[in-house]
Amino acid sequence: MKKFDTEFIRNLAIIGHGGDGKTSITEAALFLSGVNTRLGSVDEGTSLMDFEPEEIKRGGSILSSIANFPWEKHLIYWIDTPGYANFIGDTKACMRVVDGAIVVVSANDGVKVQTNTVWDFANEYEIPRVIFINRMEADRANFEATLDDLKDNFKDVRIVPLMIPIGKEGDFKGVIDLLTQRAYLYQDDASGKFETGDIPADLADSVATYREQLVEALVEADDEIMEKYLEGEELAPEELLACLKKGTCERQIAPVVCGSAIKNIGISQLLDLVITALPSPIDRGSVKGNKPGTDEEITREPKSDAPFSAFVFKTISDPFAGRLTIFRVYSGSVQADSTLYNATKDVKERIGQIFRLVGKKQEGVGSASVGELIAVAKLKETATGDTFCDESDPIVYEPAKLPNPMITFALKPKSRGDEDKVANALQRLMEEDLTIQLGRDEQTRELLLTGMGQLHIETTLEKMKRKFGVEVDLSTPKVPYKETIKKAAKGVIYRHKKQTGGHGQFAEVHFDISPLPRGGGFEFENALTGMNVPRGFVPAVEKGILEAMSGGVVAGYPVVDVKVRFYDGKSHEVDSSEMAFKIAASMCFKKGVQEAHPTLLEPIMKMEIVTPEENLGDVMGDINSRRGKVLGMDSKGKYQVVKALVPMAEVLKYAPDLRSMTGGRGNFTMEFSHYEEVPANLKDKIVAQQKAAEEE
Repeated sequence: MKKFDTEFIRNLAIIGHGGDGKTSITEAALFLSGVNTRLGSVDEGTSLMDFEPEEIKRGGSILSSIANFPWEKHLIYWIDTPGYANFIGDTKACMRVVDGAIVVVSANDGVKVQTNTVWDFANEYEIPRVIFINRMEADRANFEATLDDLKDNFKDVRIVPLMIPIGKEGDFKGVIDLLTQRAYLYQDDASGKFETGDIPADLADSVATYREQLVEALVEADDEIMEKYLEGEELAPEELLACLKKGTCERQIAPVVCGSAIKNIGISQLLDLVITALPSPIDRGSVKGNKPGTDEEITREPKSDAPFSAFVFKTISDPFAGRLTIFRVYSGSVQADSTLYNATKDVKERIGQIFRLVGKKQEGVGSASVGELIAVAKLKETATGDTFCDESDPIVYEPAKLPNPMITFALKPKSRGDEDKVANALQRLMEEDLTIQLGRDEQTRELLLTGMGQLHIETTLEKMKRKFGVEVDLSTPKVPYKETIKKAAKGVIYRHKKQTGGHGQFAEVHFDISPLPRGGGFEFENALTGMNVPRGFVPAVEKGILEAMSGGVVAGYPVVDVKVRFYDGKSHEVDSSEMAFKIAASMCFKKGVQEAHPTLLEPIMKMEIVTPEENLGDVMGDINSRRGKVLGMDSKGKYQVVKALVPMAEVLKYAPDLRSMTGGRGNFTMEFSHYEEVPANLKDKIVAQQKAAEEE
């Protein structure tokens, strides 16, 4: 297996909105590099990268997939990432470890909402980018309009075209390199073969204009070269290429090329650009981490003789093959059949063979060094987000901050007794997808699965059925309403007296019950002064109140935000007992709540909704119709970010509604904020529904 020096390694993620052709570009790259003997197709189910049955069924990526291939004496590690909001968390996790990115936009659709999202991820990680305008062969493909769209959306860098198309839509047949001023005319057979020729006469003026703009943009990256340019000196091609790399690596510019993945046009030039403009691990420089257990920052140099360090960015879990752990080597090197130290968990892991990946295919290698993305199998303790390093010189790298999951469903196993199997299967799937959350609502007792969207949940459950043989029914979660009181009830007295022959039961308690501020929970005050009630019964009184609070008097929901002052009572030296006082306290509490104007509380969610400007009115109107309160708005390129507070009951199925309103371009995050009183006109309806559910 050929080894590559670090300066000849490139690792990158191909990113963009779903459906813009990222996987098709990847398949073309694998074909051109000789890794695949045919051009894989997503639509035909022959893709090397979209190999999961759920991906083949839907014709798109749901998980990132990793490839490696040689190109022009370099080794390229390439991560094909999902582009739909349901699976965007995996994209961000993988972008955490790459040195560069290819941003894909469609020539007939332009910049979409997830294009903006992944662009922001790249900014967060300070990743240099090149841009590929795909689908130049499609109806309504427009290179100039797409270029303008890119400039309108991404003002933080200078968008610089390196190539322009020859022909468009059905007549698209090649590209012109503005630096070399050469035309590449492709065969119309998706072979990727082309001939180099002169610029067509009808494009000469356009080439001259674009090239002048390109050179002006490039020389800004280097003061010396800019000075030569301003003095009218001729610049050598090597000088312009040096400016191209410097400007790209420093994120001053984002060079743009174009082509067609399905016609295999422009992919060769894209791969050449990856080698020319995107950084090697050495170019990216040292990486920062922390000394384990402290905030002390330390660094690692991207050198093979530096102390070993690597970051686990992905895990693949399979019930038969076991767990596959994938990591990026940041410094030093790792050998097969060795022991790795996991600094995150302070454990040692024995590894066997080391693999390079191409989709699901694994290729064994004896060792790996700086910049490589490799996999090892069947580790017991290590999880995504962990750091491997030299035990004598430890470091811990910060995990990716993933997007918050947005939609929750209640799960019920189809087969009785399968609840433990469901939980265990989902725990295994959560190892490979950190945006899945599994929990149980302590109030409703429902098993809850939270994900990025309904499609995310559905594909997770399809995978669970295929891999682990368990099935569930999905339902909308119950809203965890609570009850409280609106005024105080003073001097509430309850006597519990029961004579059953022999010892009876006797206890009397006197309470003052008052409301607490929202979020105040429960407060119990022992204000006894005389000896009417022995102090040994006080814990039983408090326990009786707590039990009564678990099911309120309005609709049986838990009671919150109340204070009970236990100030007096009566006892009997023979018939009083802890049980008697517990019962008396429970009944007295319920009696007092009835007198204190009980009401319902509902959970309020804090939402941030990203919507195209043209859909803002629809989204705002929809929020108002859901009893929401708009807190404010921010601009984000061509998108608006609406901040609002909305009752949980109104947004349990918000994801598909927003998708419908915005044509799939909207996105949102949601988290619990606080509880508020349910409006009077809805209270009776909720109570009736709860009673009907109890009767059923």
